Amino acid sequence: MYRHLEKNKNLILAEAEKASLDIGIPSDLKGNIGLTGAVSGCHGLLLGEVARALDASARKVIPNKFLDEEVREIVKDVYGDEYDAAVVSTCEAALWVSFDVLATPPFTGRGEAYRARYIAPYERHMHHQAAYGRPFPGKYKDLYADRGCTAGELGFYGKRHYNLDVIIVPLEGAKYECHGLKYHVAPLLMGVDPKKSLQKIEEVATRHASELSAFTSLGYDTPGYGYGVMDEEGVPLLQKGLGEMAKKFNVPYVVDNAWGVPFVGTDPRKINADIIMYSADKSALGPTAGLIIGKEDVMIPIRRALGIHGERFGTGTSHGKAAYVTVDPGKEGLVGTIAALKILRDRPEVIIKPMDQIYEMVLEEFEHIDSKIKEGLVISKSVNSGAVEINYENTWGNDEMGLPIFPIEDFYAGTELLMNCIIRMGIVPTITYDANIFISPGLGTTDEDGNLLEKPMRYTIKAVARSLEIIGRYSGFID
Repeated sequence: MYRHLEKNKNLILAEAEKASLDIGIPSDLKGNIGLTGAVSGCHGLLLGEVARALDASARKVIPNKFLDEEVREIVKDVYGDEYDAAVVSTCEAALWVSFDVLATPPFTGRGEAYRARYIAPYERHMHHQAAYGRPFPGKYKDLYADRGCTAGELGFYGKRHYNLDVIIVPLEGAKYECHGLKYHVAPLLMGVDPKKSLQKIEEVATRHASELSAFTSLGYDTPGYGYGVMDEEGVPLLQKGLGEMAKKFNVPYVVDNAWGVPFVGTDPRKINADIIMYSADKSALGPTAGLIIGKEDVMIPIRRALGIHGERFGTGTSHGKAAYVTVDPGKEGLVGTIAALKILRDRPEVIIKPMDQIYEMVLEEFEHIDSKIKEGLVISKSVNSGAVEINYENTWGNDEMGLPIFPIEDFYAGTELLMNCIIRMGIVPTITYDANIFISPGLGTTDEDGNLLEKPMRYTIKAVARSLEIIGRYSGFID
């Protein structure tokens, strides 16, 4: 099936381009609207309120240490005095600093350093939260080889920290099947059993207890990411259990919530997270920046590494030189993040209302999709990301091939046909790999106040539905 799709990819893309005319996407909108504001290669548009805050600060003299303190005050106002915060240049910078400070062995002192290991469940986006150590067991050593623009030590492998390993643990109930034109493993996570998965992770943690330095996971909240089983408060059991396990082993739980929304989405207190981090420029309404929120005791060494935990002569505030001055966010990153955090704290409806509207649009548009595709869809809201998830892995079953699945390696290779169909229609794409599609506002689909613009948003959703049908026909899944 995938060989057939590869041979016919030019026909598939030509049909997608024609479909954009059938849908009626205006030529002046092509390339100017997208399925999300959360794709790093094409950032979403700032809210007018955030843009005005940046403009107002541009010609003001504001020492950054005072902006650092304002971020802390906002976070403490929401999560309590026992939490702290720091802003860095990107969420990837936040990951780098957090793992280096909290998970690696000390590199000073006499004698040889010991090795340390952190545990990561085998889920999506592993080249972020699970790429800062050497993979264990060895069968995963090449897991990220085809991701990114550059291979080897100059690519993702270069992120590995000093004497740090990462233990990768497959989740119980998940399926790790090979798919796509590149034909790599796609983590299919709809069936994840959190209770059995936690039992398995604890067994592994116990075996490696003498070297264990942290646990990590994503902070997402949908079934397509393996977090569909929740407690009565809507807290994913898998995340909650990992936080409890980290406390038991006396190591930090580091949560990568890049596509999450502070204050509105995943609550670090409820999942027992020591550290949770965000891309301020994805769903969090801010400029390009990373935000780290965590418990005070683990934030102190992180803030020291950033040079913002006070001067050596006894002050509580600083913004100076330290190990990670390289990830300084600058005044603009701080000002914009502060403006966005105030909006999220005071007006969470800016996230919730567009998400609810998109959800209704998706249900309406996918009501008309081919019935065979429709039967295998699971459509969910993600309050954490202000997004709507469309998952189609259930089209596969009863030993029959379903709708083609493209792993993230197809995305990096440019052979991810679903994404390419959407691009050919003139729509800036979103994450569509591993049978999972995330749709959120922000890229030409909202006004400057964050209100959803129905026509542009509906065009993007129609493009997804039509692309699925085109690929479904060429694969033989539907007539």
